Amino acid sequence: MKILGIDSSGLVASVALVQDDILMAEYSVNYKKTHSQTLMPMLDEIIKMTDQDLSEINAIAVAAGPGSFTGLRIGSATAKGLGLALDKPIIAVPTCHALAYNLWGVDGLICPIMDARRNQVYTGIYEFAHGGLNVIRDQDAMDIHYLIDILNGLGKSVTFTGDGVPVYEDIIKTEMKTDFQFAPPHMNRQRAGAVAALGKVYFMQGIMEPAGEHSPIYLRKSQAERERDEKLAGE
Repeated sequence: MKILGIDSSGLVASVALVQDDILMAEYSVNYKKTHSQTLMPMLDEIIKMTDQDLSEINAIAVAAGPGSFTGLRIGSATAKGLGLALDKPIIAVPTCHALAYNLWGVDGLICPIMDARRNQVYTGIYEFAHGGLNVIRDQDAMDIHYLIDILNGLGKSVTFTGDGVPVYEDIIKTEMKTDFQFAPPHMNRQRAGAVAALGKVYFMQGIMEPAGEHSPIYLRKSQAERERDEKLAGE
């Protein structure tokens, strides 16, 4: 089984290929690049380096959101275009689920946090149990202080990961009452390898969709939409 993974939900652009239980290739860049300019060249590179034929993949797993509105649209368009061209299904992998999956086997709770600005984070609460990822609280957008209250109430150790950590690190250190830690650099950002690996799990469960039906998970309106609504409300 071959699953192609794509993640452009944040600053990281990442493409990976998983075959059975082997991560055959992964190309990730976390620098000031435009995903629309990088994803296809990165994909082309890993295909050439592994001598693969894209027509042989079983499905395309894509980080479906939440995340950057622009990044999600680029990832979705890339996955849909490939899916339609290759006649392959799309596996929509929730971004926070994939971030948590990076930390396979970690004890306690896993809490991905992605900066959504204005003290808001995209987040979810997870743990590994019975050989798989268990969703304690599904991904959502919420205030960072409210999230910390929830975690304190659960009374378990927590591992934080995601690009929201450096933004809210001081608040976490001040308000967390249970044991916590921050994931190390190689595990604290989006990775297409995790998207592809979790996508394989979903594929085996029959969780997929035709390429033409795929759309990102935004969780909340874009900043432009919110500003428009605020303007209309004030008129």
